[in-house]
Amino acid sequence: MNTDPNPLAVIFAVFVGAFILEKILLVLCQIFGVFAIVQERTCRVYVLFGKVIGIIDEPGLHILPLKIGPASFVINFLGTCHVLDLRLDQEYLRSQPVNSEEGAPMGIGIWYEMWVSDPVSYLFKNTDPRGSLRANVSNATVRCLSNMRLAEMLETRHNMSQTVRAEVTSKSQAWGYQLGSVYIRKVHFRDVGMIRQIEEKVVNRLRQVTSAIKQAGANQVSVITSSAEREAAFEFAKAAAIRPATMGQAFQEIAREQVVSEALFEILETQRLLASPAKLMLLPGGPHGRTLAALMAAESNARPAAPASAKPRPAEA
Repeated sequence: MNTDPNPLAVIFAVFVGAFILEKILLVLCQIFGVFAIVQERTCRVYVLFGKVIGIIDEPGLHILPLKIGPASFVINFLGTCHVLDLRLDQEYLRSQPVNSEEGAPMGIGIWYEMWVSDPVSYLFKNTDPRGSLRANVSNATVRCLSNMRLAEMLETRHNMSQTVRAEVTSKSQAWGYQLGSVYIRKVHFRDVGMIRQIEEKVVNRLRQVTSAIKQAGANQVSVITSSAEREAAFEFAKAAAIRPATMGQAFQEIAREQVVSEALFEILETQRLLASPAKLMLLPGGPHGRTLAALMAAESNARPAAPASAKPRPAEA
């Protein structure tokens, strides 16, 4: 019977044991402060018995005995490790109350950036450096931007931002904070009544401008219409003046041709007869027609005259 161990089982057991041993060794090294891993844009401040013994702000793997000495083996038991975030942060303060030189109650919204520049000062010189920086920016805004002219306050935001930044930078550096960009994002009125009055003035001004534009357009249309009517009247008068000469010349040309002139006048006479309200009676030609016409004429002459109030009858042809 073969009792030799299986090579695959031996390899697997060695691999699992090495993996577990590695994890245990890494945990023990971290507990006893053999190494430390610093993440990007973070800082580690090691304090032992109330004294700062080391600051590591470069990202990567660091061997602590080479950085802070033998105290690294007891730093996790007797000391403290502060991990600080060095990334850029920003904050916005809304409607900081200020008054203009004219006495108008204004509100200023200010936005600023900051980051931790001195970890030791940030930890030990101020218990709440972020809140202190916020209060300092607010106080500097009210103190530096009050009593400015209203027009200057509404137009020179860049200069106001530079003024606040110069006022706050020195104090923020003492607390380990570095103040970055400062920008006045909003300047507005805080009095509701004043806002309503400004809105009413703007609306009235818009109405005046709109009315002026409409009136100017109506005047322009009137001028154009008058010019067009004057030109049309001139052309009609000119046409009426030359119409008799044109008609006379046309009739002279027609009269030169006897056949054409007779046909034209016959057509005109027929048109006038057709346009007349009189009744027409057509009689055949020849002697019978002449006899019938004579009888009808005699009958018409023999009828009594119609009274004045009666409507006259149309003439018969």
